[in-house]
Amino acid sequence: MKFSTIYLIYPENRALERAIANSIGMLSTEVAAAAVPDTKVAVADNFRFTRGNYEQHRFSSKIFESLREVLEASLTETYRVQKPLAWAETQNRLGNILAALGQQRRDAELFERAIHCFSNALEEFSQENSPMEWAATQYNLGTANQTLGRLLDATKPMKIAVDAYTNALLFWTRDKSPEDWMFTMHQLGDTFHAYGKLLKGNRTFQKSVVAYKNALAVLDADNYALELTATHNNRAAVLHHLGESEENADRLKEAINSYEKSLTVSMEQQLPIHLAVICRVNKATAQNVLAELTNDTGLADEVADEFEVIIECFSHALQPLCLRHCGEQMDKARSLALATSASR
Repeated sequence: MKFSTIYLIYPENRALERAIANSIGMLSTEVAAAAVPDTKVAVADNFRFTRGNYEQHRFSSKIFESLREVLEASLTETYRVQKPLAWAETQNRLGNILAALGQQRRDAELFERAIHCFSNALEEFSQENSPMEWAATQYNLGTANQTLGRLLDATKPMKIAVDAYTNALLFWTRDKSPEDWMFTMHQLGDTFHAYGKLLKGNRTFQKSVVAYKNALAVLDADNYALELTATHNNRAAVLHHLGESEENADRLKEAINSYEKSLTVSMEQQLPIHLAVICRVNKATAQNVLAELTNDTGLADEVADEFEVIIECFSHALQPLCLRHCGEQMDKARSLALATSASR
């Protein structure tokens, strides 16, 4: 079936940030100076936190290629023999840089190379002797495969991602590592959602809902405003698609409620305005589906008015494709309201 277009929110990739921070010292002073993002011109970034799994804002992406070169050059066989764990950690850093480049360029080969780096690291990091590093590498392996699966619409990388995240959770428990556990649960939710769309399987969607619910158990608005907003929004998205798949109005109502929570957190915590608008667009899209499923003329009218308000008042905060989506949804709601009224 054809699912509604929805917009996911992605937390910043802290593993990528650490990989950059721990590798900058390998660059020349001149090249390293380019690592600082240009913030002189304050222009709203309406794609912020929506680009995908390899987004970070602490460093400029201009240095990715330079980092790739120095990291690859350092990975000699002598280095591996003399310092196997340091060599494995360098593989981890390189894998994150390659994956970030892969996302920028939509290049499957770069993701494959990143996955190879993480697999290399796992030859040295073991669950028994290096459990912390092993878990972090499993997480990295999961994220690279999840993103590759999204890029290619392929199920095999998604399954590998699920297995890798599950491995990471063997060490990162809720009691001992709540933050790592939360991020892994969030990524499992994202993976099961994308995997379920490819499989057209409601059971996989349900696993996604459970994973997001687990992540929500350790999130709070004061310390994790973005992560909480993203998890409510992304959980709503899978409930939204599950409701469409099942033709289940109750699922759609649950999705709408979750979108509302994401919108509330985003507004109360003063996150970038476009995130609140995204939550609002997603919520109205779910309401459109519900109106069509239940033949609710009144709701269809409300949805059309909501999209009109979004277009008129927040077009500056919308991505171009999202703005077009709003126009299409508004027209759909108007048509539904007219057609339903005419049939009565």
